[in-house]
Amino acid sequence: MPSIDGTILTAAGWRRGRLNHERLIRSVEGTPTGLPEPPFVIPGFVDLHVHGGGGADVMAGADAIRTTLRTHARHGTTSLLATTVTAPVEEIDDVLAAAAMVEARRESGEAALLGVHLEGPFLNPDKLGAQPPYARPAEPALLERWCATNLVRVMTLAPEVDVEGALRTILNAHGARAQLGHTLCRHDEARTALEAGMGVTHLFNAMTALDHRAPGAAGAALAFAEWAEVIPDLIHVEATAIHAARRAIPKLYGITDATAGAGMPDGAYPLGRYTAHKAKGAMRLEDGTLAGSALTMDQALRNLVAIGLALDDAATRLSTLPAQWLGLGDRGWIAPAMRADLVILDDALQVRRVLVAGEDVR
Repeated sequence: MPSIDGTILTAAGWRRGRLNHERLIRSVEGTPTGLPEPPFVIPGFVDLHVHGGGGADVMAGADAIRTTLRTHARHGTTSLLATTVTAPVEEIDDVLAAAAMVEARRESGEAALLGVHLEGPFLNPDKLGAQPPYARPAEPALLERWCATNLVRVMTLAPEVDVEGALRTILNAHGARAQLGHTLCRHDEARTALEAGMGVTHLFNAMTALDHRAPGAAGAALAFAEWAEVIPDLIHVEATAIHAARRAIPKLYGITDATAGAGMPDGAYPLGRYTAHKAKGAMRLEDGTLAGSALTMDQALRNLVAIGLALDDAATRLSTLPAQWLGLGDRGWIAPAMRADLVILDDALQVRRVLVAGEDVR
């Protein structure tokens, strides 16, 4: 039976010893320790917001989704959601069809595809950021059709587009998560949505900002959200704001919001019908608007540790919490009978091995 020696981050804390596995984790042996030493064995990252990577944009179809899965697997992501941009209905239909083909047959070297995160099209047309201009009014029948594919796991929508909560109701009925984002809603509208169970898409970005007399969606999130995404590339959100969010939101978790430039050199890359340019670690449109990120989850981990989070806290926010938000019971932490989705790190927190269901992919 294959085994891995190191300091292992289990659900009960760090343990110095050996992890035995096949496709699933069979056992974790060793003794608890408060002083973890490399190599570190942590749960594989679970990224719930990925537009692309390795030069590929998931809107381009099955081959692009597979390239994205392989690219992010090399950086420690063992499960992810392919994330759309706002687009015409037929293009979203095509992405769902492509995702169905990919999900039906995982290929060697790929992260597991968990399904699709629909970022739009039910967004505020005046707060699209780098989203293409295809926002639509709420169409419950259309969302019902998309959810009937059983591929939609998360949807980002603007609460002011879904005043009666019809879209939320459909998502809940299909076991999908609704998240507020790309919104100009007032703080009271955001509070209502959050108290109804919504999460938050890329906190602080593409939403009404916090002012002490007009708290906006960001202020409502800090006051009332239980779950929220944040992009820890230290470009979208400054370190102090991440710390503030971590203190305020119990289950703040990291995502990459990665676009096609992730894992690639500087240059021009597709983002839906737009082109984004990678330079100085960021992805931007021609006018300078941030266009997703060039982040990978291993760099997200190093960034969180660099700003002061303990390694186990950082890993939990990139693995365990996103898995729990989706209700996944078979991954996101290390314990017997869980999937052997694992990342092995050296003393500099560089990725040395990645296992997806026990298969080495790096």
